[in-house]
Amino acid sequence: MPINEFDSTIQKVQTEHRLKLVDFWNIKEGSKVLEIGCGQGDTTAVLAYTVGETGFVHGIDIASPDYGSPVTLGNSMAFLKNSPLGNRIKVNFELDILQEEVDFPEKSFDYIVLSHCTWYLNHRKNSWEC
Repeated sequence: MPINEFDSTIQKVQTEHRLKLVDFWNIKEGSKVLEIGCGQGDTTAVLAYTVGETGFVHGIDIASPDYGSPVTLGNSMAFLKNSPLGNRIKVNFELDILQEEVDFPEKSFDYIVLSHCTWYLNHRKNSWEC
């Protein structure tokens, strides 16, 4: 999630918002977090910062690393992985969490996060009706 070279205001606002979300979720230092729909890593970075050196964030996204503009998901995550937070992060692209072969061992994660990505989900017409 490299900051836009022309104006970093948007990235700063996005990061502040995500810091508030993670605080609200009460995620603690040392936690293991699965982030579904990690995208360009805005929430991933905040999660990695929050879990600290003893924590871990595993981000997954159904999209290709070539997806996105002006910065691709892959480029953004490479930037993040090369930062001081990088050793706390693992990312898998082109991974559908609903695939039968996706199976994490029980208690692999303390938290599972899905944020800022629901507009990419395939909703049926009446999916919000109970």
